Amino acid sequence: MSILPLALSAPHSGVKIPVEIKQICALTAQEVIEDGDVGADEIYSPLELHVAAFRKSDFARAIVDLNRATDDFRKDGIIKTHTCWDVPVYREYPDADMIALLIEKYYIPYHRDLAGFSAMQDVPVCIDCHTMAEYGPPVGPDPGQERPLICLGNAHHKTCPEQWITLLAEIMEAEFRQPVAVNAPFAGGYITQHYGQRKPWIQLELSRTNKVTNQDKTAGLLNALRQWCATLFPG
Repeated sequence: MSILPLALSAPHSGVKIPVEIKQICALTAQEVIEDGDVGADEIYSPLELHVAAFRKSDFARAIVDLNRATDDFRKDGIIKTHTCWDVPVYREYPDADMIALLIEKYYIPYHRDLAGFSAMQDVPVCIDCHTMAEYGPPVGPDPGQERPLICLGNAHHKTCPEQWITLLAEIMEAEFRQPVAVNAPFAGGYITQHYGQRKPWIQLELSRTNKVTNQDKTAGLLNALRQWCATLFPG
């Protein structure tokens, strides 16, 4: 089995609530799941065996959002006040000391590993892997709108060559027999834009639609990535 020269990140795959804030978290287990990337663990974790590097999170996006900057304290920022469905996260918002602890314990180690991807000479490109709601949530860029099966983002061709993402979109369209969107509704979040300054990064979003099973999403994605790497990085 050949290993693909890719590093994959799945920052929103977890659903665990850090023990430090369990007493003040107001979310139900279902609300935690719905705020994260539903299906991401099932879809992307099997790819760990096929790529050069893989990192996922076990902890909930609703508590510490790994795809945000450390100074992003918007409503939907690094330590949120509300979920993407506009549900309050806390009975009592964490104080400054607790916020610092959450960032130090759950955010910094993840990003330390992502920074390490940049030093891997045998990895020419990294992919930040997500799932997206079938219809845009209230805080999304497209509230209420139906989304495509696949969206690829490279910050409008700033984080990887346009030819690379165009080729990947064409291969995925052929593999899944559905149109693939590029940079809409998502052009790439903090991880893609930040680390894409050092090495090519692409953000990948797969719809949570049940019209395609998670197993078929995994298989189709693996086939597409194999074709893409064989074309761009032969040998």
